[in-house]
Amino acid sequence: MKQSLNEHLLRAMGPDPSRQGAHDIRLYELLMASDFSGLEALFRAFFAGIPYNWHVRNDIANFEGYYASVFYSWFAALGLDVAAEDAGSRGRLDMVLRFNGQVYLFEFKVVESAPTGAAMAQLKDRRYADQYRDRGEPIHLIGVEFSSEARNLASFTVERG
Repeated sequence: MKQSLNEHLLRAMGPDPSRQGAHDIRLYELLMASDFSGLEALFRAFFAGIPYNWHVRNDIANFEGYYASVFYSWFAALGLDVAAEDAGSRGRLDMVLRFNGQVYLFEFKVVESAPTGAAMAQLKDRRYADQYRDRGEPIHLIGVEFSSEARNLASFTVERG
């Protein structure tokens, strides 16, 4: 049910519904290969394809929840093991993806609201990776920062956890 709803929303709200299948395949391939520069390029292209007039007369692009929702919907639509707002003893991680024997921890920020580097700093400072260490799987910390002005990624930083 969750997968079906997110798939429908993503297709309806994504930049080009006719290309979504190709984007899905590409996302899956890049995750399988742990190709983080490819993931960044795919996400940049995806957000660049969202029509500007969807942001006119509203301030949705100012909120990290907008960008996080797009990420979450895309992963959930693929049926991947993804959770949003994953709470632990030190706070709430924006998103966790468990895939192909690896753990991906995402923190999202809007650069106009937080200093550059704040997403990765929060991942490290709050030690979000600690609650996944017992799995014995590689952990990737991914700080994703958006510009509300450009309505796209401002930075995409990846470090091993």
